[in-house]
Amino acid sequence: MATRSTGDVVTATGVRRGFGDTVVLDGVDLTIGSGEVVALLGGSGSGKTTLLRILAGLDRDATGDWQVHGSLAVVFQEHRLLPWKRVADNVALGVTGPDVRDRTAAALAEVGLAGRERAWPAELSGGQSQRVAVARALLREPDLLLLDEPFGALDALTRLRMQALFGRLRAEHGFAALLVTHDVEEALLLADRALVLADGRVVDDIAVPLAHPRAPDDPGFGALRRHLLDRLGVPAAA
Repeated sequence: MATRSTGDVVTATGVRRGFGDTVVLDGVDLTIGSGEVVALLGGSGSGKTTLLRILAGLDRDATGDWQVHGSLAVVFQEHRLLPWKRVADNVALGVTGPDVRDRTAAALAEVGLAGRERAWPAELSGGQSQRVAVARALLREPDLLLLDEPFGALDALTRLRMQALFGRLRAEHGFAALLVTHDVEEALLLADRALVLADGRVVDDIAVPLAHPRAPDDPGFGALRRHLLDRLGVPAAA
Protein backbone atom coordinates (compact mmCIF):
# COMPACT_ATOMS: atom_id res chain seq x y z
CA MET A 1 0.00 0.00 0.00
CA ALA A 2 1.25 3.49 -0.84
CA THR A 3 2.38 5.84 1.94
CA ARG A 4 -0.51 8.10 2.93
CA SER A 5 -0.37 11.86 3.15
CA THR A 6 -0.46 13.21 6.69
CA GLY A 7 -2.34 16.26 7.89
CA ASP A 8 -5.26 17.61 5.89
CA VAL A 9 -5.88 16.10 2.46
CA VAL A 10 -8.36 18.84 1.52
CA THR A 11 -8.18 22.52 2.36
CA ALA A 12 -10.74 24.87 0.83
CA THR A 13 -11.60 28.46 1.67
CA GLY A 14 -14.22 30.75 0.18
CA VAL A 15 -15.16 28.46 -2.71
CA ARG A 16 -17.72 30.14 -4.97
CA ARG A 17 -19.49 28.91 -8.09
CA GLY A 18 -22.34 30.43 -10.03
CA PHE A 19 -24.27 29.45 -13.12
CA GLY A 20 -25.56 32.59 -14.78
CA ASP A 21 -27.45 34.55 -12.14
CA THR A 22 -27.71 31.53 -9.83
CA VAL A 23 -25.11 31.27 -7.09
CA VAL A 24 -24.72 27.62 -6.07
CA LEU A 25 -21.70 27.87 -3.78
CA ASP A 26 -21.26 31.13 -1.89
CA GLY A 27 -18.10 30.88 0.15
CA VAL A 28 -17.65 27.25 1.21
CA ASP A 29 -14.90 26.43 3.70
CA LEU A 30 -13.88 22.79 4.08
CA THR A 31 -11.09 20.70 5.52
CA ILE A 32 -10.75 16.90 5.45
CA GLY A 33 -8.08 15.23 7.52
CA SER A 34 -5.95 12.27 6.47
CA GLY A 35 -8.04 9.10 6.74
CA GLU A 36 -11.21 11.03 7.63
CA VAL A 37 -14.58 10.26 6.03
CA VAL A 38 -16.80 13.31 5.64
CA ALA A 39 -20.39 13.05 4.45
CA LEU A 40 -21.87 16.00 2.57
CA LEU A 41 -25.65 16.34 2.86
CA GLY A 42 -28.04 18.83 1.33
CA GLY A 43 -31.17 19.16 -0.76
CA SER A 44 -31.25 18.77 -4.51
CA GLY A 45 -29.49 21.70 -6.16
CA SER A 46 -27.63 22.68 -2.99
CA GLY A 47 -24.25 22.33 -4.69
CA LYS A 48 -22.98 19.02 -3.29
CA THR A 49 -21.94 17.57 -6.65
CA THR A 50 -20.64 20.94 -7.79
CA LEU A 51 -18.28 21.07 -4.82
CA LEU A 52 -17.12 17.51 -5.45
CA ARG A 53 -16.44 18.27 -9.11
CA ILE A 54 -14.41 21.33 -8.13
CA LEU A 55 -12.24 19.29 -5.76
CA ALA A 56 -11.83 16.63 -8.45
CA GLY A 57 -10.54 19.22 -10.91
CA LEU A 58 -13.54 18.81 -13.21
CA ASP A 59 -14.84 22.37 -12.85
CA ARG A 60 -12.41 25.16 -13.68
CA ASP A 61 -14.82 28.09 -13.33
CA ALA A 62 -15.06 28.27 -9.54
CA THR A 63 -13.29 30.92 -7.48
CA GLY A 64 -11.71 30.78 -4.05
CA ASP A 65 -8.83 28.71 -2.74
CA TRP A 66 -8.73 24.94 -2.55
CA GLN A 67 -6.13 22.21 -2.71
CA VAL A 68 -6.05 18.44 -2.56
CA HIS A 69 -2.88 17.20 -0.88
CA GLY A 70 -2.05 13.80 -2.35
CA SER A 71 -3.71 11.61 -4.96
CA LEU A 72 -7.43 11.30 -5.54
CA ALA A 73 -9.94 9.05 -7.26
CA VAL A 74 -13.64 9.49 -7.98
CA VAL A 75 -16.59 7.09 -7.82
CA PHE A 76 -19.73 8.44 -9.49
CA GLN A 77 -23.35 7.40 -9.03
CA GLU A 78 -23.18 5.77 -12.46
CA HIS A 79 -20.40 3.22 -12.78
CA ARG A 80 -19.27 4.64 -16.14
CA LEU A 81 -17.78 1.37 -17.37
CA LEU A 82 -16.78 1.22 -21.02
CA PRO A 83 -19.02 -1.48 -22.55
CA TRP A 84 -16.43 -2.47 -25.18
CA LYS A 85 -13.76 -3.24 -22.56
CA ARG A 86 -13.69 -6.23 -20.24
CA VAL A 87 -13.84 -5.77 -16.49
CA ALA A 88 -10.06 -5.91 -15.94
CA ASP A 89 -9.46 -3.35 -18.68
CA ASN A 90 -12.06 -1.02 -17.14
CA VAL A 91 -10.40 -1.28 -13.74
CA ALA A 92 -6.90 -0.65 -15.10
CA LEU A 93 -7.94 2.12 -17.52
CA GLY A 94 -5.09 4.63 -17.73
CA VAL A 95 -2.84 2.76 -15.26
CA THR A 96 0.49 1.39 -16.46
CA GLY A 97 3.27 -0.70 -14.97
CA PRO A 98 4.54 -4.29 -14.96
CA ASP A 99 2.32 -5.31 -12.03
CA VAL A 100 -0.96 -3.80 -13.22
CA ARG A 101 -2.52 -7.18 -14.01
CA ASP A 102 -1.78 -8.53 -10.53
CA ARG A 103 -2.93 -5.33 -8.84
CA THR A 104 -6.13 -5.36 -10.89
CA ALA A 105 -6.88 -8.92 -9.85
CA ALA A 106 -6.21 -8.01 -6.22
CA ALA A 107 -8.53 -4.98 -6.38
CA LEU A 108 -11.32 -7.08 -7.88
CA ALA A 109 -10.85 -9.71 -5.20
CA GLU A 110 -11.15 -7.01 -2.52
CA VAL A 111 -14.59 -6.00 -3.83
CA GLY A 112 -15.79 -9.60 -4.15
CA LEU A 113 -15.29 -10.05 -7.89
CA ALA A 114 -12.35 -12.45 -8.00
CA GLY A 115 -12.24 -14.31 -11.28
CA ARG A 116 -14.42 -11.83 -13.19
CA GLU A 117 -11.55 -10.11 -14.99
CA ARG A 118 -12.68 -11.35 -18.44
CA ALA A 119 -16.37 -10.55 -17.97
CA TRP A 120 -18.07 -7.88 -20.06
CA PRO A 121 -19.89 -5.02 -18.27
CA ALA A 122 -23.18 -6.19 -19.81
CA GLU A 123 -22.82 -9.46 -17.88
CA LEU A 124 -22.78 -7.69 -14.50
CA SER A 125 -25.58 -6.62 -12.20
CA GLY A 126 -25.84 -3.00 -11.06
CA GLY A 127 -24.16 -3.79 -7.77
CA GLN A 128 -21.36 -5.70 -9.46
CA SER A 129 -20.79 -2.85 -11.90
CA GLN A 130 -20.47 -0.41 -9.00
CA ARG A 131 -18.01 -2.78 -7.33
CA VAL A 132 -15.90 -2.59 -10.49
CA ALA A 133 -16.01 1.21 -10.24
CA VAL A 134 -14.80 0.99 -6.63
CA ALA A 135 -12.02 -1.42 -7.67
CA ARG A 136 -10.97 1.05 -10.37
CA ALA A 137 -10.64 3.75 -7.70
CA LEU A 138 -8.75 1.45 -5.30
CA LEU A 139 -6.21 0.54 -7.96
CA ARG A 140 -5.08 4.16 -7.92
CA GLU A 141 -4.32 3.96 -4.16
CA PRO A 142 -5.85 7.38 -3.49
CA ASP A 143 -5.22 9.55 -0.46
CA LEU A 144 -8.69 10.99 -1.10
CA LEU A 145 -11.72 9.18 -2.48
CA LEU A 146 -14.52 11.39 -3.81
CA LEU A 147 -17.89 9.62 -3.98
CA ASP A 148 -20.92 11.22 -5.63
CA GLU A 149 -23.94 9.27 -4.35
CA PRO A 150 -22.18 6.03 -5.31
CA PHE A 151 -24.93 3.73 -4.00
CA GLY A 152 -27.95 5.88 -4.82
CA ALA A 153 -29.05 3.88 -7.87
CA LEU A 154 -28.87 0.49 -6.14
CA ASP A 155 -31.68 -1.49 -4.56
CA ALA A 156 -31.94 -1.39 -0.76
CA LEU A 157 -30.20 -4.70 -0.01
CA THR A 158 -27.37 -4.11 -2.49
CA ARG A 159 -26.92 -0.64 -1.05
CA LEU A 160 -26.47 -2.06 2.45
CA ARG A 161 -23.87 -4.51 1.15
CA MET A 162 -21.99 -1.74 -0.63
CA GLN A 163 -22.03 0.42 2.49
CA ALA A 164 -20.52 -2.48 4.46
CA LEU A 165 -17.92 -2.98 1.71
CA PHE A 166 -16.98 0.70 1.86
CA GLY A 167 -16.47 0.44 5.61
CA ARG A 168 -14.18 -2.57 5.24
CA LEU A 169 -12.14 -0.98 2.46
CA ARG A 170 -11.75 2.26 4.37
CA ALA A 171 -10.47 0.36 7.42
CA GLU A 172 -8.04 -1.63 5.25
CA HIS A 173 -6.68 1.19 3.07
CA GLY A 174 -6.96 4.24 5.31
CA PHE A 175 -7.99 6.68 2.59
CA ALA A 176 -9.89 9.86 3.33
CA ALA A 177 -13.24 10.32 1.63
CA LEU A 178 -15.84 12.94 0.79
CA LEU A 179 -19.18 11.16 0.44
CA VAL A 180 -21.98 13.10 -1.25
CA THR A 181 -25.31 11.60 -0.25
CA HIS A 182 -29.00 12.40 0.25
CA ASP A 183 -29.27 9.60 2.81
CA VAL A 184 -28.88 10.71 6.43
CA GLU A 185 -28.58 7.13 7.69
CA GLU A 186 -25.85 6.39 5.15
CA ALA A 187 -23.95 9.45 6.32
CA LEU A 188 -24.17 8.36 9.95
CA LEU A 189 -23.23 4.75 9.18
CA LEU A 190 -20.09 5.65 7.24
CA ALA A 191 -18.77 9.10 8.16
CA ASP A 192 -16.64 10.60 10.91
CA ARG A 193 -18.23 14.01 10.27
CA ALA A 194 -21.42 15.11 8.57
CA LEU A 195 -21.79 18.48 6.86
CA VAL A 196 -25.03 20.14 5.75
CA LEU A 197 -24.86 22.38 2.70
CA ALA A 198 -27.60 25.01 2.25
CA ASP A 199 -27.84 28.43 0.63
CA GLY A 200 -24.38 27.94 -0.83
CA ARG A 201 -22.65 27.45 2.51
CA VAL A 202 -21.86 24.76 5.06
CA VAL A 203 -24.49 25.47 7.72
CA ASP A 204 -23.69 22.55 10.03
CA ASP A 205 -20.64 20.42 10.75
CA ILE A 206 -21.07 17.69 13.36
CA ALA A 207 -18.85 14.87 14.54
CA VAL A 208 -20.25 11.33 14.45
CA PRO A 209 -18.69 9.80 17.58
CA LEU A 210 -20.05 6.29 17.08
CA ALA A 211 -17.85 3.18 17.07
CA HIS A 212 -17.62 1.02 13.94
CA PRO A 213 -19.37 -1.08 12.82
CA ARG A 214 -22.55 0.96 13.25
CA ALA A 215 -26.27 0.27 13.08
CA PRO A 216 -29.33 2.56 13.14
CA ASP A 217 -30.37 1.16 16.53
CA ASP A 218 -27.06 2.10 18.20
CA PRO A 219 -27.38 4.47 21.19
CA GLY A 220 -26.99 8.03 20.00
CA PHE A 221 -27.77 7.24 16.35
CA GLY A 222 -31.35 8.44 16.55
CA ALA A 223 -30.48 11.80 18.10
CA LEU A 224 -27.86 12.49 15.42
CA ARG A 225 -30.31 11.48 12.72
CA ARG A 226 -32.99 13.81 14.09
CA HIS A 227 -30.49 16.68 14.33
CA LEU A 228 -29.45 16.30 10.69
CA LEU A 229 -33.03 15.94 9.48
CA ASP A 230 -33.93 19.13 11.34
CA ARG A 231 -31.04 20.96 9.65
CA LEU A 232 -32.25 19.63 6.30
CA GLY A 233 -35.76 20.90 6.96
CA VAL A 234 -37.39 17.47 7.30
CA PRO A 235 -40.09 17.61 10.00
CA ALA A 236 -40.50 14.90 12.61
CA ALA A 237 -43.18 12.32 11.84
CA ALA A 238 -46.49 12.94 13.52
